Amino acid sequence: MAANQEMELELTYLASKIPFDPETTPSTSMLDIYVPEDPLVHSRLRLRRNGDQHQITKKLPVEGEDASVHTEHSITLEKDEFEALAVASQKRIEKDRYVVPLAGRTAEVDVFKGVLAGLVLIDFEFDTPEEKDAFNPPESCLADVTTEDFIAGGNLAGKSYSDIEPDLERFGYKPL
Repeated sequence: MAANQEMELELTYLASKIPFDPETTPSTSMLDIYVPEDPLVHSRLRLRRNGDQHQITKKLPVEGEDASVHTEHSITLEKDEFEALAVASQKRIEKDRYVVPLAGRTAEVDVFKGVLAGLVLIDFEFDTPEEKDAFNPPESCLADVTTEDFIAGGNLAGKSYSDIEPDLERFGYKPL
């Protein structure tokens, strides 16, 4: 079982459009399960099935509630361990992740499925705070939602698109 801890610097954007053809671009199907299941709690513990890989991760902001800088503590799980733990919560997110070049960087584009269909987020990771601060998003990025609580995975899980639609409308977001 492998465990690691890493610091992440990232920015998350609502997409204004999908910047590639999803029919011809490879993707990975993902399932995220958040614990605890309580809808009033921002769950920071996540089980993830990423293709045929499984892990458990705890994400914690480094300073206050700034979601752009956080630590991730991850442990690789065997499939049977993942399945045994997965019954702990129905607070789930299904999405297809596309890893594509965008704005001179590698972007992770999450196209949500199921009850969150229509939501598309674009994430960029950075090596230094200076890179993050100097980043100019491409036109396919509508609005920076990195620090918006409603879009954090642990808050988003268990909700439907209609639940978050009023928050999305504040940014002029249209379902994709």
